[in-house]
Amino acid sequence: MDRRLHPRFEMALRLGGDDLSGLAGATRADERDGLLTLARIHDLHLGPVDEVGPAVRWQHHPVVAGLKAHLEAELLASLPAPGPEGPDAVAAIRRLGREGLVPAVYDWVADDASEDELVAFLAVEGGPDANFDDLVAICQVGLRGEPKMELARNYWDEMGRGDPARVHTELHRALVAALALPTLPRAQQPSSALRRTALGNVLATNRALQPELVGALGLLELQAGPRCRRVVTAMRRLGLGADAEEFYAEHADADPRHGKDWVAHVIAPLATEPDWASRMVTGARWRSVVNAAFFDDMAATFIPRRRASA
Repeated sequence: MDRRLHPRFEMALRLGGDDLSGLAGATRADERDGLLTLARIHDLHLGPVDEVGPAVRWQHHPVVAGLKAHLEAELLASLPAPGPEGPDAVAAIRRLGREGLVPAVYDWVADDASEDELVAFLAVEGGPDANFDDLVAICQVGLRGEPKMELARNYWDEMGRGDPARVHTELHRALVAALALPTLPRAQQPSSALRRTALGNVLATNRALQPELVGALGLLELQAGPRCRRVVTAMRRLGLGADAEEFYAEHADADPRHGKDWVAHVIAPLATEPDWASRMVTGARWRSVVNAAFFDDMAATFIPRRRASA
């Protein structure tokens, strides 16, 4: 009998009622099983409306809420406890942003990857987080003043500054079409990729973790630009054309500015509250940890493969 939680949860979502109630107290078989279950739960909160379907009515079912809380607590417990970062949240997050700024796999992408290898890598890497615009929208809820205005400017850039063709998700669709980029099912994604996505979704679906969300998204903005530049370098080396490179070129250009402004106009003013200051740094550190594990996996997967075939 299959004791994994995620296929049982998927079936219960389709049937609802007593079948969901029958999962009360259920536990995951292993970490990967938990991450796959959590991803499906987060779909009910953050997934595209045309994909979630009627299962959305179970979003706040007591058993779903209980599973969500339990699995999220396990994920957060696996992350490092807050460290002694010092009193200056801005300096601490900038320091985290410099750590591992361009992982080794991006140098391989820029200098050595073939077109097929690049496509395989991007299918897992996913670009700057695919649902970043939604996370920014959630992040600003309840804020005011300078932080809220900066997040509004950031979101407006995500929306192409009013040009539908420049909306970042539309640029990503053009990339997918230009490279015939496959959509990698969750079951085929490494656990480190599932964990990276899960962290952002945990922070976005728990209002109590809003400071950690601010820090985690700030770190993403600080680090995305140089990484995207390496992808653009690869695309130009391979001659893949403007439609392929525009998504990453946009992020290579905009994200350094976004990162600087996020620190100056969101983190700095919110850091006047000591609890927020320490927790924003914690969120950034959590993001740094899950990123490092993911990029270590990517390097172990792709770089030896190229060397073995050389």
